[in-house]
Order: sequence, then structure tokens, then C-alpha cells
Amino acid sequence: QVQFVESGGGLVKAGGSLRLSCAASGFTFVHAAMGWFRQAPGKEREFVAAISWGSNTIFYTDSVKGRFTISRDNDKNTMYLQMNSLKPEDTAVYYCACAIRPLGALELQAGQVDHWGQGTQVTVSS
Repeated sequence: QVQFVESGGGLVKAGGSLRLSCAASGFTFVHAAMGWFRQAPGKEREFVAAISWGSNTIFYTDSVKGRFTISRDNDKNTMYLQMNSLKPEDTAVYYCACAIRPLGALELQAGQVDHWGQGTQVTVSS
């Protein structure tokens, strides 16, 4: 079955960096757009970033543009999120997600998710 192993979350001071990883199995990785969502306490889950199977199409939510970088390694079935210049408002549980063909990065950005990861906590202190 589909499985995601997320790692890299933790506690960091404002201005610091973290790198999240999402190792996927149970489906054909290159047939899926991949993405990250997050959910802060008391708020709805929101889109963060998405990347197409070939990495040629990438979307970010406005609040992370210029600070976060999404990437993927199709040989390792793994997606990454490099988070720099972290702010306290980035504190949330971060979820890995996929959208399998014919869905793509555009649909994933719109919230059309086929499978979710279990989430990893990111806490940014001021």
C-alpha cells in the first residue's frame, strides 16, 4: 500500500533552516505530482508547495516564496522541502501528499490529493 515516511521536522529558532524529507513507496513515484501541506493549531490545512513528476512545474504559496524550495529525487522516490529564513508563523504540522496521473501539480495545488503522509511537526520559536 501507499506509504510515506516523513522526517526532518523539529524545533528551530526564527531565521533558522530545516529540510523535510518524504520517502514514498507503494506507487509509481514518477507517475505522481508531489507536494507539501501544513496545518497550524486551530487552522485549516493549507497548501505549501507542489512539484510535477519531472520537476518542470513547481508551485508555492505566496507566504513561502523565496524562502522554501521543493525538490524531488525520482531515483530515490523521495521529495524534499528546504525551509530557510523560518518564521514563527511557519509553525505547523507538515504533510507530504501526492496526486497520481492524470492529476498533476496544478490539481495538487488545488487540494486534489490521492494520499497523505502522517505529518511531521515544525516549530519555530521567536
